[in-house]
Amino acid sequence: MDKLYLSKTYVDDLKNTINQVINIEKLKNTSILITGATGTIGSFIVDTLLQYNAEADAKIVVYAAGRNIMRMREKFGEKKGLFFLPYDLDKQIVFDVCPEYIIHAAGNAFPRAFSRNPVGTIIGNVLGTYALLEYGRSHRTKKFLYVSSGEVYGQSVLDKYSFTEDYSGYVDPVSARSCYPNSKRAAETLCVSYTKQYGLITLIARPCHTYGPGISENDNRANAQFIRNGLDGKDIVLKSRGTQIRSYNYIVDCVSAMLTILINGKSCEAYNVANSKAICTIAEFAGIVADVVKCEVIFEEPSELDIEDQTPIKRQILNTKKLEELGWKEIFSLEEGIKHTIKILWGE
Repeated sequence: MDKLYLSKTYVDDLKNTINQVINIEKLKNTSILITGATGTIGSFIVDTLLQYNAEADAKIVVYAAGRNIMRMREKFGEKKGLFFLPYDLDKQIVFDVCPEYIIHAAGNAFPRAFSRNPVGTIIGNVLGTYALLEYGRSHRTKKFLYVSSGEVYGQSVLDKYSFTEDYSGYVDPVSARSCYPNSKRAAETLCVSYTKQYGLITLIARPCHTYGPGISENDNRANAQFIRNGLDGKDIVLKSRGTQIRSYNYIVDCVSAMLTILINGKSCEAYNVANSKAICTIAEFAGIVADVVKCEVIFEEPSELDIEDQTPIKRQILNTKKLEELGWKEIFSLEEGIKHTIKILWGE
């Protein structure tokens, strides 16, 4: 079983997540399928639901779906109400269960995947979402929550401080780097089309830059690299000046927001998932991590591969008013979230 469960801080974070979800009791005695179950977001959703089962005898049937059944068993262990399903975006669905809710959190979500496999990124996001929507329709799923991305907004105009859900932004269609935001856009439209044509209730969550203890080894996003470097006792390396401004969100606030959207959101609506109090430059994020782990931040000239992985987006701030109107509020500051991440990964 994953060593995260040995951390008191991690267990406390799961409890905080449960307390933060608006009307979580409505999930009792239901069944929920989560794809991408070993990813940063998907794994924390699974853990939150299992913790809620343990605390409140919620009797939620949790279907954790991922590419590697053995890895999921090693991560989550055997728990009451938890079932493992084989799932790969690029392959046919082979399981046959009837979940009341589907949370689709699977997909390439880090820059190296976009630069090395742009075709696979597009195909996985679009056809993978289509196959799962069709599965939900044919198995009478009540609600389908699609985990999209704040990258759908693309590049902002200079007078636009933050992105509201009705902002369409600009994404360059002839840049291979656009494989991710454009395929996420297409998948969002596919979701609402399923509502219009078939009546399947679909909801869309657009998370900002989310961080937490469940980051994977192959995640090469800047914040993931900073945390890994700090934990390894290495200096944090910036491959740019780090002046890009981002909304950040600790995993507790991210997942509590997504479950709130699943329960209370309106069909065919998109919701930004971010923390209005956690906005900073990439360099500032690196500086906070360095302060916590007591290391230095240094600058290195980027390689061609580093440059290829970089996003053209200079500012990506997500407006959270629509999410907050559901009754949700964040509880972690940026500093607190980073401290919790480090404490958990240190086993505290």
